[in-house]
Amino acid sequence: MPLPRVTRADITTLRVDAIVNAANSTLRGGGGVDGAIHRAAGPGLLEECCRHPGCPAGHAILKGGYDLPARHVIHTVGPVYHGGQEGEAQVLAACYRACLAVVAEHDLQSVAFPCISTGVYGYPADEAAAIAFREVQAWLSSGGAAAVTFCCFSDDDVDHYRALIRDHAPHQSPDDADPDENDAQPVQ
Repeated sequence: MPLPRVTRADITTLRVDAIVNAANSTLRGGGGVDGAIHRAAGPGLLEECCRHPGCPAGHAILKGGYDLPARHVIHTVGPVYHGGQEGEAQVLAACYRACLAVVAEHDLQSVAFPCISTGVYGYPADEAAAIAFREVQAWLSSGGAAAVTFCCFSDDDVDHYRALIRDHAPHQSPDDADPDENDAQPVQ
């Protein structure tokens, strides 16, 4: 079974079938990765998103990639963290499952995830990484066929994912796989 890959990069530069946007419920762009994706994609993405009534937390919606190297953007709305006692873990897990369902439904061969809900939504990065890794591994174990990359903004986030991968497959590195056309490659 393949392992997800981990990279520290600007997700807007990755050449994959889809990047995931940690969106707000209006899908109109905002700060953090959401704003960066909207800026890099150009006005077409916002125009397409404006034709949609929004997205509830834990769901996912596929839109075009426009000026991005990625062909598509999968928008998902993560939970705002309130101490972990209000179902945040279940909503975050649902985000990953919903995105992976979109990947399977549209026969996408590669997808890159940012760290969902760990910015202004305040989810602890290590806990969020564990949920993300668990959901992706379950999907891959059940026959999910796309190459999955966790695209991190910080070295600390990279370290969380690498530790999870090492614990799961101690004899493989998250960086061992040979790059091919389905791996997340930054566009220069």
